[in-house]
Amino acid sequence: MSGVIDRQYIEQCRIDQGCLQAQVHDKPWANGPIDKTCSARDCAFDFTWYALRTRHQHEKVAAESLSNKRFEVFLPLYQAVRQWKDRTKRLSLPLFPCYLFLHGGLDRWRDVVTTPGVQGVVNLGGRASAIPDAEIEAVRRLVDGSLQVEPHPFLKCGDWVRVMWGPLAGIEGILVRKKNQFRLVLSVDMLGKSVSVEVDAATVETFSTGAAHIAASQATSYAARLSTAEWEPAPQFS
Repeated sequence: MSGVIDRQYIEQCRIDQGCLQAQVHDKPWANGPIDKTCSARDCAFDFTWYALRTRHQHEKVAAESLSNKRFEVFLPLYQAVRQWKDRTKRLSLPLFPCYLFLHGGLDRWRDVVTTPGVQGVVNLGGRASAIPDAEIEAVRRLVDGSLQVEPHPFLKCGDWVRVMWGPLAGIEGILVRKKNQFRLVLSVDMLGKSVSVEVDAATVETFSTGAAHIAASQATSYAARLSTAEWEPAPQFS
């Protein structure tokens, strides 16, 4: 299928082929599984992940509204404890404040930008910027696990390592030391933001491609942050 995409076909494909996964919990946008049941050959819509910018403290509202519109949305959350004078409360907070992730769906751009809380899409040179699947998968594995994950200042350099075994086996990031703990820092380069999780230093090993990866991510994230200064009203398609 070329040229103008048949929107009716897309919607029917989503329903018939299971491209939009049925969720068994009440918040399908929160740390849910990635559905890959429909290939690009079977379903004529975008499987690319994009980052949406939201208004401050509107991440959950925007994610739930998009989910209700049958978009696949990923809003990674982490647990934090807040202390008040009379009580202590455990909260679920966005891991990347003012951002959430959208899986494809830009063929329905009007439905995206009219969603309450959504301000725009992270773009580079006026085009919606793709978020690598590997970065989304790594973040999802962190928030789905039992380890304590939290936001971390964006890192540009450090010892690049790969987790060799355990629940995070195969995940790559920068190893830092915080007091008596070691933490693995993962970055979403297009956002210029990082998260971290505690790891056992004995489970990781350094590897030589880290320097090249960091240099490339610096250039990408810098360009992305420049591009997000102003939000395009809609993405451009070739």
